[in-house]
Amino acid sequence: MITFKYKSVLLVDDSYIDNLINRKILDNGNFAESITVIESPKEAYQYIRDLYLEGKELPEVIFLDLRMPIMNGFEFLKALTELPDLGPDKIKIYVLTSSLDPKDIRRVKENHLVSRFIGKPLTSQILQEI
Repeated sequence: MITFKYKSVLLVDDSYIDNLINRKILDNGNFAESITVIESPKEAYQYIRDLYLEGKELPEVIFLDLRMPIMNGFEFLKALTELPDLGPDKIKIYVLTSSLDPKDIRRVKENHLVSRFIGKPLTSQILQEI
């Protein structure tokens, strides 16, 4: 029987290719029993909000890109603060991005919801460290 590190993971990235690769890495590493991929941060927020309001189980881990159209990763994080009691003890959020902008890195590190900044690509070694 396969044992998974987590029950559920949410990937939020507008890149189909990145999601395909990251999902494969997560699958190969037996990281999560269930992997949900949502390409729009706005839709991802609605998904989490609906689960939260319905009292359903939230994803244990979110991998979040920063640079996305319509709503970016920082706006997604800000929207999550509207859900009371939602913090790192409920969901671990890892910013997974190709942005090396020092301002982005600083903003991520200052955000209480984010557990860690990870530069793309996701690797099996990084998963072992989480």
